Amino acid sequence: MSRSAALADTRTTLRWKRSGSLISYVLLTLGLGLMVFPFLWMISTSFKTLDEIYSLSLIPSRVTWDNYAAIFQGTPFPRWMLNSLYVAVIATVSVCVFDSITGYILAKFTFWGKQVIFVLILSTLMVPTEMLIIPWYLVSSSFNGMDTYWGILFPGLISGFGIFLMKQFMESLPSELLDAARIDGMGEWGIFLRIAVPLVRPAFATLCILTFLGSWNSFIWPLIITQSEEMFTIPVGMAFFSSEAKDSSNWVQIMTGATLSVLPLIILFLCFQKQIIRGIATTGLK
Repeated sequence: MSRSAALADTRTTLRWKRSGSLISYVLLTLGLGLMVFPFLWMISTSFKTLDEIYSLSLIPSRVTWDNYAAIFQGTPFPRWMLNSLYVAVIATVSVCVFDSITGYILAKFTFWGKQVIFVLILSTLMVPTEMLIIPWYLVSSSFNGMDTYWGILFPGLISGFGIFLMKQFMESLPSELLDAARIDGMGEWGIFLRIAVPLVRPAFATLCILTFLGSWNSFIWPLIITQSEEMFTIPVGMAFFSSEAKDSSNWVQIMTGATLSVLPLIILFLCFQKQIIRGIATTGLK
């Protein structure tokens, strides 16, 4: 093959690659638009008047803040938001503490029955949540947990998935490093807090973020365990809005409340974007 023919083949190959990349970008842009449009329409509707709520236009003819004032002054939404924040923060802290300690023990200590305990923990991941509702309800009612923060929190204070995740990462830590710390006189708590935890920070970030998102968006259990409007979390409160949506004003409140409900999640992503990407990538490699 002559040099000119080889150059022609190279140009053709590059041209096809560029065409393929262009088509990929066009398809991804269309997919992005389909995914983002409902979200942008929700935000836009929260600033619209009642006459425009069924319009697909993303730019309101007259921007109004009355919807936000009405939802903060005329509904228990601020209380629901505080309830969700309280439950999500407590559940995240509890899961990170207990799951990391349990994962460290299962990964770096040898004792009788360790594998049996680990298999039992993994077996909890195979049980559908719907099958646990009745046992949870019976336990909660036995300990006076109905319509209380404790009743909402206790099923999510420790996670089988979190234990599995932390154990897998803890096993990647070199045991020689931990033994060297023991020889230097460091206690087990010091080894765990000052050596093990900093080395598995991506897993910690992933566990914290996933737990916070799961607690924030939890719906079935808070719906069952709560009875008064003051104890509703945001998903339950939004369902309450939907069930009461008999006129257009309630649909405006639904869109406004939905916009406010995703605001903490957006802030969480913007603040911990690098940790989220790194943690998800590292979790995929594991």
